[in-house]
Amino acid sequence: MSVLLVIPARYASTRYPGKALVELTGATGAKKTLIHRSWEAAQAVSGIDRVVVATDDARIRDAAQGFGAEVVMTSATCGNGTERCAEAHDALGARFDMVVNLQGDAPLTPPWFIDELVAGLAAHPTAEVATPVLRASGRALRGFHEDRRAGRVGATTAVFGIDRKALYFSKEVIPYTARDYPDAAPTPVFHHVGVYAYRPSALAAYPRWQPGALEQLEGLEQLRFLERERPVLCVEVAARGRPFWEVNNPEDVPRIETILGELGVV
Repeated sequence: MSVLLVIPARYASTRYPGKALVELTGATGAKKTLIHRSWEAAQAVSGIDRVVVATDDARIRDAAQGFGAEVVMTSATCGNGTERCAEAHDALGARFDMVVNLQGDAPLTPPWFIDELVAGLAAHPTAEVATPVLRASGRALRGFHEDRRAGRVGATTAVFGIDRKALYFSKEVIPYTARDYPDAAPTPVFHHVGVYAYRPSALAAYPRWQPGALEQLEGLEQLRFLERERPVLCVEVAARGRPFWEVNNPEDVPRIETILGELGVV
């Protein structure tokens, strides 16, 4: 099975314009852009045949080529990362058996998340899309609630059925639970990890569908699949003691830098 990994990146992020080029300081004090650190995370994944950065912005293109990444230029009309991945795959001849979308704001994504994601989709022939979910600890869940109380859009959460097929994704904290959990205790809330694996047929169809009401309300691209009743498989992954977070807002930069230091990432 041939696998293409695409890192979609745009400059005009709604919540954090220019975040792809924000510099993150590593354990040794070295500064690297967010897109560079995301590309390094992709390089750590085994079993990937090709890694490309997909963007419509010359600044991101120049930065990515500067650290040695292959870049595919895509149109400015792409509405989200999935549409950009579809365009990039098409530009490369649409010849891969699976396409992975590692969003350019997730440099802390452990390689085993993607390994298990690819294996999960390969093992479920009826699923057209797969995405990782991480069970939130009590500490993480409190962080989700703190973000919402502060008016920040933090983690996306996911709920799924007994067959692991997604029921819904939300920027609110779902499902509701009134319990207070100890820091290290598992909770019934799952943090959606913003990585996707697509079968080429589903990826090619996606840009032809108009965004539905739920996608537009939540601002979550994966809801377009659910609104079209296309199954999305949730693959549970384990953090193995490693902190995970994405860069959603400027306030996330110090948090990411602290984790980079704790992990010894240069």
